[in-house]
Amino acid sequence: MNSDVVIVGAGPVGLFLAGELALAGIRPVVLDRLPARSGEQKANGLVGQVLRLLDHRGLYQPLSGVPGAPRPVPRFVFGAFPLELHRLDRNPLHAVPVPQHRIEEVLEERLLDLGVTVRRDREVTGLRQDPTGVTVDVRGPDGAGQLRARYLVGADGGRSTVRKLAGIGFPGVTSPDPVSRVAHVLPPEGVRTTDNGDVLLPGCPTPFRVFTHTRTDHGVFVISPFGPDAVMIATMEWGGPPVDQRTPLTLDELRASVRRVTGADLPLAPARTAGPFTPRRTVGHNTRLAERYRDGRVLLVGDAAHVHAATGGPGLNLGLQDAANLGWKLAADLHGWAPPGLLDSYQNERRPVGERVFMHSQAQTALMAPGPGTTAVRALFDELLAHPDNLGRIAALMAGSDVRHDVGCPHPLAGRFVPELAATTPNGPARIAELARTGRPLLVDLTGGRLGLADPAAGWKDRVDLVTADCPQPPAAALLLRPDGYVAWATGPDRADREGLARALRTWFGAASS
Repeated sequence: MNSDVVIVGAGPVGLFLAGELALAGIRPVVLDRLPARSGEQKANGLVGQVLRLLDHRGLYQPLSGVPGAPRPVPRFVFGAFPLELHRLDRNPLHAVPVPQHRIEEVLEERLLDLGVTVRRDREVTGLRQDPTGVTVDVRGPDGAGQLRARYLVGADGGRSTVRKLAGIGFPGVTSPDPVSRVAHVLPPEGVRTTDNGDVLLPGCPTPFRVFTHTRTDHGVFVISPFGPDAVMIATMEWGGPPVDQRTPLTLDELRASVRRVTGADLPLAPARTAGPFTPRRTVGHNTRLAERYRDGRVLLVGDAAHVHAATGGPGLNLGLQDAANLGWKLAADLHGWAPPGLLDSYQNERRPVGERVFMHSQAQTALMAPGPGTTAVRALFDELLAHPDNLGRIAALMAGSDVRHDVGCPHPLAGRFVPELAATTPNGPARIAELARTGRPLLVDLTGGRLGLADPAAGWKDRVDLVTADCPQPPAAALLLRPDGYVAWATGPDRADREGLARALRTWFGAASS
């Protein structure tokens, strides 16, 4: 074997998965077909529970520039509806504006620190799997060759070569509308900012809120300032003029689209600020979900497993949590202690989450389309969002905090991502995210050790860390955390439920060591 794992694709998801494996003692081989990191502007930020996951790995501060725990955002958007999240008593939605090239830079630096490098300018051209591994055909600067691995993971995007070579179907929905256009430009002349931060375009009586989608009678418009020298302008149109997809988007084409959508004629010039500000056009609505996330020794993560509209920024929230779910399970299999069915639980848990994004991304696109029928539906939806319960449900959907895996434990926290907790350990104060930085399973006794969990957990001390801590008003007396941040078991203050703990340890972390 050349490697335990070959990962194809060095985007954020592939890089994060490689880091998770490296934390677990597996050194993967990471291949990417590009000779250097792409400068193409893709994601503009991170949205949802993924920010709490990144906090668990010590990556939130370098990505956000903000110390401490992730903070919820007071406002967001769903289908061009403003979400006034500050109205919620418990706001689950986090967001950080950070370009994808910076995300990849931070993740690759972390990977280098963990002793793994990316092999660039390597294109996968074939694969063959058998009961013990996968043979991968690779073409690189020195010609064609082969790699042998126990597992192959496709993290190579929506047009995944790995998925196609493995013969995994990619069914879904494709529509020629809408056409989306986006570019970073100089702040246009004639644009004014109101006292509350909204933007007035010349000739438009209604202001536009920045960093959000605004639906008009003719489409959707977005304007987002990225400093004094760059503004992102974007439009979405249904039933517009024909588009030649072979030609790149020009600023004149974007200007004409802005005029049709808003009625304003904005002079547009390229941004002077250094960065990946290439104009980009996306034609049509494409939502697809892989028939399966695993085929023998070939697995899919991120966009290789699902593609959808980018509205609301769900892509990296979904893909990076795919990687977190898969990483520790794949490492457990390779180390030999995985219980039966653990690796299959990756698809069982993550594909339904992909289906929910499949659903809400299509719903948002439908809510933004022009037409009197959509306008009527939006009027009703607006009334529903006035109720905090409905607003909170949409916020949880966008955050991914409504996900609850079936872990076989009745406690309200079981199966959910662990809440933010502050506790006092023998080494001093610590947040739960700080305790999770090793990427190992954690058994956290929040009674300061009074439950006496050391003996029942002794058989798993080689793979599960026991932490004793005192926590004011703890949500549970003890928690068993999987490396992906989800609670595998929890117990109330009235009893230790040692039988439940032993069952959860066996279910998720294999048989006890002798």
